[in-house]
Amino acid sequence: MTVESIANSISESSTESPSDIIIREIKCLLNNGKLKPGDRLPAERKLAEQFGVGRAYVRDAIKKLEFYGVLKTLPQSGSVIAGLEIPALEGLITDVLKLDNYDFYSLVETRLILETNAARLCALRRTDADLMKIEVALQNYMDKDRTDLGCMEVADADMAFHRCIAEGSKNMVIKSLMMIITPDILKSFNEYKVCQSVETVAANEHLKLLEYIRAKDSEAAEATMRLHLNNVMVFASSLKK
Repeated sequence: MTVESIANSISESSTESPSDIIIREIKCLLNNGKLKPGDRLPAERKLAEQFGVGRAYVRDAIKKLEFYGVLKTLPQSGSVIAGLEIPALEGLITDVLKLDNYDFYSLVETRLILETNAARLCALRRTDADLMKIEVALQNYMDKDRTDLGCMEVADADMAFHRCIAEGSKNMVIKSLMMIITPDILKSFNEYKVCQSVETVAANEHLKLLEYIRAKDSEAAEATMRLHLNNVMVFASSLKK
């Protein structure tokens, strides 16, 4: 059995993000038996059409569910519900949904743990191809509009730069964890106007990060990333007071 349409089960009054709605509805379909282990989900494009959302939201939901083991991607079969018992699948999905309730400070603190190590490993392991990707991402970030209207574009380009560093670390667990928390970080960046608060300092630190990664100076890259994210942590800490 494949899922033909789950869009009708979405409440129009829901305040959840589109990604969370997709995840929650998959859980409901598992609960009522309309979706079972081994069933294949429709293609990403079709799901986006059924839900009336952008493919990025569908992609985010699928990546979260894949990381937690709810979905598995099989060659020529697409995304398939994992062959676990229903209670186990429900528990995993509950964990995914709880992730979105974490506060901004916790998200930034998690980034600090992940990305200081990513920067250190990237400086040690990056290839010339990795370095080129980081340089392109940094240039794209620097070219973004710094006005209030461009805040989200700056934040998105900022995270893309950091993802390239994570890729260069050659530790795909670090990269996967970053992909899971990125949507919530971007949402918080937009809500608290973070790019207006730390943007000037951040741009200079990005340039230093590139310099140290290019030089394969792992200690300096790690220290710069720590300083870079500590500035955001100070801002996040001020929101808790």
